[in-house]
Amino acid sequence: MLNGFHHVAIICSDYPRSKAFYTDILGFTVIDENYREARKSYKCDLALPDGSQIELFSFPDAPSRPSRPEAQELRHLAFQVTDIMSVIDLLEQKGVACEPARIDEYTGKQFTFFQDPDGLPLELYES
Repeated sequence: MLNGFHHVAIICSDYPRSKAFYTDILGFTVIDENYREARKSYKCDLALPDGSQIELFSFPDAPSRPSRPEAQELRHLAFQVTDIMSVIDLLEQKGVACEPARIDEYTGKQFTFFQDPDGLPLELYES
């Protein structure tokens, strides 16, 4: 019935800062970007090489996330990587702090967490 995820939508507090984070640091490509005057809001479609997409939104006066990471709703967004240590090194070279890599007790795979500019919990999971 379902073929996979099309996109994840993220509302940011500082559109230029978040757009730069997802493109310049994480390597997403902008596939479409629109300013919606009626909403005073940007909508930017970003993609990874496998077709995974993020819709990045800016809305004036959007409320902050109530708590992290154990709030109801989306807990975190996980990205699949081949070599977690090299990705951690690249992120840290670009000023993004990562937690120490841990081992998933069920799969034996390495993972770590970091945050986007608004504190959204993001995960790297080694495939």
